[in-house]
Amino acid sequence: MSADGGCNQAHLSVGEGTFAAPVLGRLIGMLAARAGCPIDRLDDALLIADAVAARAGSFSEDGRIGLHVSANRGAVELNIGPLRDDGASALIESAELPGIGNILESVADELSRERGGVHEYLRIRLAFATAVRATDIMSERDAS
Repeated sequence: MSADGGCNQAHLSVGEGTFAAPVLGRLIGMLAARAGCPIDRLDDALLIADAVAARAGSFSEDGRIGLHVSANRGAVELNIGPLRDDGASALIESAELPGIGNILESVADELSRERGGVHEYLRIRLAFATAVRATDIMSERDAS
């Protein structure tokens, strides 16, 4: 995990199974919290983590869930892959729940299928308004 100019990011590869959901949930939750994510959007980020953990390994080339998460003030972005051809679309479709609808489509602000060389990736962006913290106000006042 690293911080780069206000952007926190992490790369992770985890096998599909019992530990995938808690590992992805904690990683995404930690980075979202560092980015000032409000509680209601944190719940949305954890729903995304659960959906990805439950199905992404089925659409990868090796059964593992590859994930790059970056978070900065105002957004968390996940890049999932490498996925097999049409894996991004299949992963989105797999998030459909009867009577509820598609979790990824209803919660994410942006979903896009992207190519990286010969591999396919799913990019999920969750945006949020950041709360102004007292330390931010004091830092701005001290800078003036």
